[in-house]
Amino acid sequence: MSEVAEKQEYKSGFVAIIGRPNVGKSTLMNSLIGQKVAIMSDKPQTTRNKILCVLTLADAQILFIDTPGIHKPKHKLGEYMVKTAENTLHEVDVVAFVVDATEELGAGEQYILERLKTVKTPVLLVINKIDQISKNNILPIITQYTNCFDFSAVVPISALEHTNLDHLTDEIKKHLKPGPQYYPEDMLTDQPERLVIAELIREKILHVTREEIPHAIAVDIEEITTRPNDDLYIRAVVYVERESQKGIVIGAGGKLLKEIGHAARKDIENLLGSKSFLDLWVKVKKDWRNRDSSLRNFGYE
Repeated sequence: MSEVAEKQEYKSGFVAIIGRPNVGKSTLMNSLIGQKVAIMSDKPQTTRNKILCVLTLADAQILFIDTPGIHKPKHKLGEYMVKTAENTLHEVDVVAFVVDATEELGAGEQYILERLKTVKTPVLLVINKIDQISKNNILPIITQYTNCFDFSAVVPISALEHTNLDHLTDEIKKHLKPGPQYYPEDMLTDQPERLVIAELIREKILHVTREEIPHAIAVDIEEITTRPNDDLYIRAVVYVERESQKGIVIGAGGKLLKEIGHAARKDIENLLGSKSFLDLWVKVKKDWRNRDSSLRNFGYE
């Protein structure tokens, strides 16, 4: 711990990042941490697990939990995701409610606001994507939300352009209590290496597929081996729910699967700092999103 931190009262605590799907929660997480840990996609419901990311500052350590987007579930996986997000609200020191400045306050936001009324935790309103609207429109958005809920603070930001993120962390620190540095300064996440790699692969699939494919995808890392030359060998299986989906993910002549593997390998090498060989396979596991055993096998417990 630095000398600056020792002179001050060091703080630490947990912050839940919540909001509707696709408001930029994972982008915010990655921008705060300074490295990709949570996957990003323009597809809704990208995040399926709580992801703990660690931001260590001179005077505080903030432990961010990126939760799945709160939405009306359509299958058991969706039920798991919503339950995970809502349970998190009662387990943290601060809640950051992220909303999209380009979207109207609608039923989805009202649904979350009603649940926040049962929470005793300080709630910050984080208005994301302000780079996409006129500055004159920010105040009306703030007024609309603060008329619905008594927020501890309101922070307009652009997660993508890193606008006002220092102000956000300052507001968070105001609500943290004195506490220890839980994790080493160079630690960014508590997620197992296999899970982060699987999520990076799933992100690439989300980018290149459409319609029902993204939500029918699960990725399982079957093997990670260090070769004699210190390169990594990674064998991963992409699971889909139907044979037709398998063909879409593989693509004509295996072209799409190669594209997915090439893009994922770049992110994996950046994350792990070593050259990697990514061996991708695609298999069918029918209706896995509604099977308890499959959900447990893929880490959704």
